[in-house]
Parts: sequence; C-alpha cells; structure tokens
Amino acid sequence: MKLRDIKVIGVVGLPGAGKGVVSHIAEDYGIKVVRMGDVIREEAKKMNESLGTASIKLREKYGKNVVAEICIEKIKEHYSRHGNGVYLVEGVRSPAEVKTFKKHFPKFRLLSIFATPKTRFKRLKKRNRADDADKFSKFEKRDKRELEFGIGSVIATSDYMIVNEGPLWKFREHVKKILEKWLDDEW
Repeated sequence: MKLRDIKVIGVVGLPGAGKGVVSHIAEDYGIKVVRMGDVIREEAKKMNESLGTASIKLREKYGKNVVAEICIEKIKEHYSRHGNGVYLVEGVRSPAEVKTFKKHFPKFRLLSIFATPKTRFKRLKKRNRADDADKFSKFEKRDKRELEFGIGSVIATSDYMIVNEGPLWKFREHVKKILEKWLDDEW
C-alpha cells in the first residue's frame, strides 16, 4: 500500500459535540487516531501558553494548516512502522486543513458531529477538562475562536453529518454504522 492509498477520516465538530466518542469507537475498530487537540496541547506546553493562545500563535507563525501538517507527519511515521491503512484525525478546524489532508491523502473523508450550544456546554461542564469553560461566556468565546478558524465552513462541506442530541447509545450506533460503511467502501 502506498501513502496515497491510506484512508483518512477527519472528524469535525465544535467543543463538546462528541468527537471524542467517535475517536474511541474508531479505536475499537482498530483505526489509529490522531488528535489535533493533542498536537495543540503539546505545543502549548512547549510555548508555556494557554491552548487558545497557542493555537492562534502557531497558525499565525506557521500558517493555517500547521496542525494538519504535524498530524500528517504523525500518520506517515506510524504508517512506516506499522503499515496501518486507516486513520482518524479528530478535531479538523479549517478549510486549509481539509485542503492539506486531501492533498496528501486523496482517500480523505470528513465526518461532522453537531450538537446545540446548550447541549455542548452541559457536556463540557460534566467533562471538566482543564481547557473546558466553566462559564457560558467563556464557552461562547471559545466557539467564536473556533468559528474564526473556519470550522463552520468545514462542517458545511463535510461528507456526512451526525446530529448528537439524543441518548449516547443512539449516537454510538450511528457512528458505528457510518464507520463500518466507510471501512467497507472502496474509496
């Protein structure tokens, strides 16, 4: 298998939409997951900056697709060692990132996860990760930053969208169906 034959699934969604659930299900199917948020967390630590500040500074200094380029290198490195041909990239944010992934991996598909702000805020409060907002005003500020990266355009042009407003079991079943379909498809 050549690098151009690698199947890559990008997952896009605003914070709290359910991207992490998709990633965990993908791992259950043996799909290698690369998290763009982990790249930002690593860089933020090196820069001694908050995640939001680091994500902005990285893109300003190295270009809008810098996080995608780092993820691509991680995929290529993993592929060269393990030969796995299916990857999932959690946290695609901008049209520039999508363009970069498609340039390197013609077999790139994009899955969008949507949930309302009210639902996402409740989930983030429950999740209570260090970078999650505890006040709705901070949550809205983070959404605004994400939207400025172009995430709305990415969601609008995805290959498939799942609305994640119902029970978790129903969302999980929907994710499994689309992953199984895409894994069985000739890309």
